[in-house]
Amino acid sequence: MTEHRSPEESFLSPDRGDGEIYVMSPRIDEAVMVALATGRPLLLRGRPGSGKSSLAPFIARQRGWRYYDHVITYATRSTELLWRYDSVRRLADAQAHRQGAVGLDDASYVEPGVLWWALAPQSAARRGRSAGEGAPGSECLDPSAEVNAGRSPDHAVVLIDEIDKADPDVPNSLLVPLGSHRFTVMETGTEVRLERPTGEVDPRFSRHLVVITTNDERELPQAFLRRCVVETLPDHDVPSLVRIAEEHMKTWHGSAGDGELRLAEALAVELGKVREQAMTIGLREPSTAEFLDALRACLTLGITLGSERWEWLKNCVLIKRQQIAGDEW
Repeated sequence: MTEHRSPEESFLSPDRGDGEIYVMSPRIDEAVMVALATGRPLLLRGRPGSGKSSLAPFIARQRGWRYYDHVITYATRSTELLWRYDSVRRLADAQAHRQGAVGLDDASYVEPGVLWWALAPQSAARRGRSAGEGAPGSECLDPSAEVNAGRSPDHAVVLIDEIDKADPDVPNSLLVPLGSHRFTVMETGTEVRLERPTGEVDPRFSRHLVVITTNDERELPQAFLRRCVVETLPDHDVPSLVRIAEEHMKTWHGSAGDGELRLAEALAVELGKVREQAMTIGLREPSTAEFLDALRACLTLGITLGSERWEWLKNCVLIKRQQIAGDEW
């Protein structure tokens, strides 16, 4: 039976992060199991658009585990994945306090990060306070409450996206928290540690999976690499691209008929040619996500391969030239 979707669901992009669609190879599945068996983070390498960021929400949805994510930027600080402290607001309130305001509660200025929520959700909700402490309404809300509704309170998947954008002190600062499952909030002295499970769990496997992605823009510290399970997502061949396209076409149109599958296969073959062309002229090769963009445009707009419209679409979606100092190349 065809699943009915809302217009908003129908127009989700190929870069969707809801975890509903992912074609996982046996090798990637094995890497996930190794990470869970060893309790190590899973570091994923691969070309941009190859599906690195989509794996974590898929696993969380598949297993019914809570899900959190954090996208690293060049400005990310080393403690941000654990907690943030609003020192500016704290200073303003301290000045008001000297003018007669009520006493300050340092925990009120703490915002738990994704790793805190994953390891100790009850502590994160209380901002590190002991049970029963804090004024009513001072609790912190789960940043992924809607996604996590009904999911296991004892298990979580965390995505740390594009770790290579950070300074080396960011991955290095994660070594102890990821290894010991505990850390201390410096501003309040609160020790955060892995909370006891509320139900039965399998002691052979970790209750938490941390998936870290890298585009290899910057070399990662060796100490960090030693503590990770490392896997590289391979380039998708034609059969793999067709399988991925089939799953996405089911969400776009409710089905994937023979005609659509033949188009997906032809477009996958064409993608290989475009990638060779991009390499020849020194451009970035198109990704799987861009392949899906081109396929959806062809299906929706009736564009056929080899037509004049296809040549336009190819340059619009697959081959994206840079333009520097007025010169396109």
